Amino acid sequence: MKHTFVVNAEVRNDQGKGASRRLRREGKVPAVLYGGNDGAKALSVGANDLKNHLKTEAFYSAILKLKLDGVEQQVVLKDLQRHPLRTHDILHLDFYRILADKLLRRNVPLHYVGSDVAPGVKTEGGMLEHLMNEIEVECLPKDLPEFVEVNVSEMKLGDTVHIAQLALPEGVKAVASIRGEDPAVASCHVIVVEEEPVVDPAAATDVPAANQKVDPKAAAAAKGGKAPAGKAAPAAPAAKAPAKKK
Repeated sequence: MKHTFVVNAEVRNDQGKGASRRLRREGKVPAVLYGGNDGAKALSVGANDLKNHLKTEAFYSAILKLKLDGVEQQVVLKDLQRHPLRTHDILHLDFYRILADKLLRRNVPLHYVGSDVAPGVKTEGGMLEHLMNEIEVECLPKDLPEFVEVNVSEMKLGDTVHIAQLALPEGVKAVASIRGEDPAVASCHVIVVEEEPVVDPAAATDVPAANQKVDPKAAAAAKGGKAPAGKAAPAAPAAKAPAKKK
């Protein structure tokens, strides 16, 4: 069942950064509406209702019903700006008017099903990789799907699923296919485990640390050779006998 999203908006006359900050303090989000056969309009939307809508994945790609001055019109969410640190805070929205008889292009999410029973994973020890999370489609507004299902239940080791293999709803085309492209959306491949290099403990003990000084005599003795020639170390001074008591 498709979700229905209704967005209540008001026209705002004050614009600029200062006006936008005041709106946010009042629990509203500044927005703009453009496209279609009408000019652009500055709007404000209730922040609480908006946050509830944004919790649903379909809101980002679905056809929305925008209520403005008692008139309902169809729009899509064109852009959304979040606070760079407080990502739950919405700073601005762009809504785009759509026309019922005009084709539109939208990104819709991919929903993968059957991963737990895919032979390549269940019996062949492979790994299923999702190469795409969404695809761009072209269709009339009435045909826009909330998501596209990718059935991977029959994938074996080495198999790949391409966009051309997806079962798209009637009236919906993948933009990549229109361009003559057919990228992969999922693959099943062998799990590659990188082995750590094995270090011989005996060899490791022969290698001095970077800050460790090597005794030439000890090194020569270990190799069965002689210590390198060099200046002889000065002899230690002889200890003086204690003076006799008179």
